[in-house]
Amino acid sequence: MINEEIQKQISKGKMLPLMEEFYTIQGEGFHTGKAAYFIRIGGCDVGCHWCDVKESWNANLHPPTNTDNIVNNVIKYANTVVVTGGEPLMWSLDFITSQLKKNNIRTHIETSGAYQLSGEWDWICLSPKKTKLPLEPIYLKTNELKVIIYNKNDFKFAVEQASKVSDTCELYLQPEWSNKEKMTPLIVDFVMKNPQWKISLQTHKYLNIP
Repeated sequence: MINEEIQKQISKGKMLPLMEEFYTIQGEGFHTGKAAYFIRIGGCDVGCHWCDVKESWNANLHPPTNTDNIVNNVIKYANTVVVTGGEPLMWSLDFITSQLKKNNIRTHIETSGAYQLSGEWDWICLSPKKTKLPLEPIYLKTNELKVIIYNKNDFKFAVEQASKVSDTCELYLQPEWSNKEKMTPLIVDFVMKNPQWKISLQTHKYLNIP
């Protein structure tokens, strides 16, 4: 049971339910191949059946961690941080991004957009899910739209989502890992016919890194 004082710190974003943190090479999307420090925050109710980090869903399994300690760990390794989850926007991210910015750290987030945007971001990767759609205000702030392709119906969903973002937003389709052999050829064909889109692969899994 989390006591009242810890709950107060969590509500201010001064503590976060940290699942894991690590320094690695980004494996997906626009920034593939770049070094970054990843902060994975526990808690998610979007419920993608193919999620590869379902252990992140229950925030109670991940200890409330002092945000200043997380920031200090970032500073030791990297000049870019990626905040992900779970669904990181379930928590207030204003404090952590303000502290990162004070230390000249570039801030990136990957989110489903299902919760109100908080924090100050240099790069927003929106990965929308049908089970809980993004809130409208995030679309025009999005730098990168990354849609996971699990079946053929997901192409229609991707086009619908792309109609809501700005003209400068980078568009990516990514095959869901367990179904990549079937869907990758369809994604290749789609991108060749619709060159405003690009293909994102989970290169970190091919490289066998976190």
